[in-house]
Amino acid sequence: MITTENIFNIINLLVLLGWVPLFVFPFSKFTKKLVDGLFVPFILCFFYVYFLSQTKGLFSADFSSLGGILDLFKNSTEESAAAGWIHYLAFDYFVGCWIVNHSIKKGIPYFVFILPLIFTLFAGPFGLLLFLILRLFYRRFILKDAEQN
Repeated sequence: MITTENIFNIINLLVLLGWVPLFVFPFSKFTKKLVDGLFVPFILCFFYVYFLSQTKGLFSADFSSLGGILDLFKNSTEESAAAGWIHYLAFDYFVGCWIVNHSIKKGIPYFVFILPLIFTLFAGPFGLLLFLILRLFYRRFILKDAEQN
């Protein structure tokens, strides 16, 4: 029987399998197709919309206050919790794809983007912030030094 829990587990496995090429072989043709095709984010977004459609009361939630957000979490269902989690998965994975794609296009070496990529998997915005800082540092100091030599 297909349950919310089963779909949730499949989605978690899918996204983890999607992260593997980003970490292990980011420069391969397979990873380029995966990143450019955005297959994994598409599937994640599809199931996000599916679970969102199964949720009642979400559109009447108060998003303008912290108390309203707390009420949303307190009154969550399996479907709304799954939608919330998939929301994180989709955006974190999309950002991870962008980091790899951007790094390759700009010639940023693996050792510069691997740590932010790991943090993006586990703490999305922190990983992105770390990448943006390292990218700025790399552009400003490493590339400038290379141009002067």
